[in-house]
Formats: sequence, C-alpha cells, structure tokens
Amino acid sequence: MSAGHRPNWYERHLLPYLTDVVCGAELVARQRRKIVPLARGRVLEIGMGTGLNLEHYDPSRVEKVVGLDPVLAMHRLARRRVERSGLAVELAAQSAEEVPFADRSFDTVLVTYSLCTIPDPGAALREARRVLRPGGQLLFCEHGLAPDESVRRWQDRLTPLWSELAGGCHLNRDIPALLSQSGFHTVELESRYLPGPRPFTYSYWGAAEPD
Repeated sequence: MSAGHRPNWYERHLLPYLTDVVCGAELVARQRRKIVPLARGRVLEIGMGTGLNLEHYDPSRVEKVVGLDPVLAMHRLARRRVERSGLAVELAAQSAEEVPFADRSFDTVLVTYSLCTIPDPGAALREARRVLRPGGQLLFCEHGLAPDESVRRWQDRLTPLWSELAGGCHLNRDIPALLSQSGFHTVELESRYLPGPRPFTYSYWGAAEPD
C-alpha cells in the first residue's frame, strides 16, 4: 500500500491479524531464519508488518532496526514484539517508495514478503539502493513468479482477486528482474517451490549488492 492510501475497515481491523497468522506459519518462519540473522549494523526493514522478523535478528550483529510500514494497524501488533525483542527498534509509518532517511545511512536493507504488496516495487528497491552505505547489502525473501508456464498462467489469473483480499499482494512479480532493473546484482540467490499450492509458493531468497 502506498503512503497516500487510506486503509478501509477490513485493512485496519482484520487484515493485520490474518497476515500475522499466514506469515507467521512455521513454513514461512523457516525461510525467515535463513535470511534475517545475516543482517548487520544499522538495518532498514521494509514492510515490517507485525514484527515477525524481530525474533530472528542476531543481537550481536545489529546496532539498530528501523521498521518501515505505511499501515499503522500493523504497528500495534509489532510493538508487542519490539518490547520482547531486546533490540533497539524504531517504527516509521512511511511508504517504502519514499524512504525518509538520508543517502548511505544503512548497512543492511531487509525485505521479506513485502515486495509483492508494494504498489511500485521498483521505486522501493531504488530507495533501498540509495540508503545503503558502500559495502551494504540487501537481504530478501519473497514469493513470486514461478518458472513453469502453467503455474504462471494461474498466477496471472488469480492475482487480481488475491490482491483485493490480501492487501495488494501480487503472485506474479519477477523478483530477480526487479532487483536487476533497480540497480542490484545478486550475490546469493536460491529459489524453489515451498510446500503448498504452486501459484502461491514459488520463493526467492538471498542477498544482493548495488551495482
């Protein structure tokens, strides 16, 4: 959702809790555990949502986490996890397409299961590139466009309805292409189907650096 979007009743009261349940499933948590502990230094987390990543950070590697999310309803759930995390955390109610921080101000940008919902993911990634310090890293864990044509057709068919129900989530975004088009090259990239319906479960995760 963009910063100018005014959430409706469903988005304010039901969607945060539904998202928390779905994105908090053990299958998804296993994916988070592969990526989040690699964060280091000053971290910008794009689309913090309800704070599901907080338990996976390595406190010995992280100086501060700034959590960005335009949906304030998500922050009410996130605050509970912030209190339990023991980390220095700042929450910012802002769109990822307009990051309110200076150039070269973060060592790590982390994005997990958020590029699917951002209206302009390319703009968000360009902002991520802008705020990364020299030697900084983008860590990502996302679902997206599947390699099989038959699955892709279903992703295209389902996305309009699914997006309405799931806070703008798109099933068919090409994550490697978005990274490349936004000025990143992948240092590590893994992808495969996770258990579950194939249009929903093709996943990408890894690390990227600015070109």
